[in-house]
Amino acid sequence: MLSADPTSLRWLRPSLPRGSRLVDELECLLSVLLAIVIAHLVGAQNISWAAFSGYMVMRGHVADCLLRGTLRVVGTAFGAGLALAVVPAIQGFWPLCSLAGAAFGGVTLYGALTGRRSYAWLFTGLTFEMILLDKLGHPSLAITAFATTRVLEVGSGTVASGIVSTLSTLTARRRWPGVRSAPAQRIGWHPLALRHAAQGAIALAFLPPLGALLGIREMAQAAISIMAVMMVPISSLGVSGLGPVSRKVTERIVGCLAGAAPAALILFIAQGDPVVMILGTAAGVLIGRHIENGEHSHVYVGTQFTLAILVTLVPDHYTSAAIAPSLDRLFGILIGTALIEPVLVAWRLIIPTTRGRTSPGT
Repeated sequence: MLSADPTSLRWLRPSLPRGSRLVDELECLLSVLLAIVIAHLVGAQNISWAAFSGYMVMRGHVADCLLRGTLRVVGTAFGAGLALAVVPAIQGFWPLCSLAGAAFGGVTLYGALTGRRSYAWLFTGLTFEMILLDKLGHPSLAITAFATTRVLEVGSGTVASGIVSTLSTLTARRRWPGVRSAPAQRIGWHPLALRHAAQGAIALAFLPPLGALLGIREMAQAAISIMAVMMVPISSLGVSGLGPVSRKVTERIVGCLAGAAPAALILFIAQGDPVVMILGTAAGVLIGRHIENGEHSHVYVGTQFTLAILVTLVPDHYTSAAIAPSLDRLFGILIGTALIEPVLVAWRLIIPTTRGRTSPGT
């Protein structure tokens, strides 16, 4: 099973030999840099999202990389299509937006937890939530253009990772071959997954009214955070998802802060110099992936470290680079945390749960 990205549902990634580990880290770096170039060439508007995709899609084996990229593109395109069909009809009435956000978010989260193509399910939900909440926060936003550029950004990262992975397969991977990931299995009906998805849907439902009542415009990051931290192994849920989700929340915040600090320093030193920022981006990607490949259970910290680097040091235009996107992302993470944690705690206190129950598929 996969997560957002975020991130994978494996808490502990198998140790890689030193040569394979270095190749993997260099592949990620080249994929990110190529994704940035492609995104500029195709006219994408959010270059850092293309860089995210170039990083997140890259896997050691070319078949895994191409499959992951395809699922990311398909999920993004499908989620954008759903948003284009639904959002214009409900954008003026936040209670309907709240209902739609909860319904689509809950269904896709359940599909991501139990379906064989979990990555496509996840990005269907993420893309829908992002377009819905960005439209609510920015009423003048042209959602057709926004949906189009989102597909271009994901496509840029996917193409970049595919090119790099293919070239690596023909060269470095001949000596340090990548290992195929175990094929994903469809879990099917699972009551614990349904409960978990319902909890995520409740948290997502609060975002439109919270944004409307408090005037918070950047709620899309909170939706991403909620769905990302809820992507945990079903086998870890037990009587509650509070433990594994809280752990993931902590790692998300720690990784974000750890990446934002050096990114802010590089931004200050660079003073808009693209060369310095690109070098800082390269260093950040290598460090973040090195953390991910470590022999420990906190690989998610490395992912979040890298994403904080990318959102800060990969602006749409280097002359307009600023720390604001990184702060917006951190703010969104905190809002998402402030919503999902109380929901999990309240559910555990209010809804009776049979302890020791053996769940199917675990």
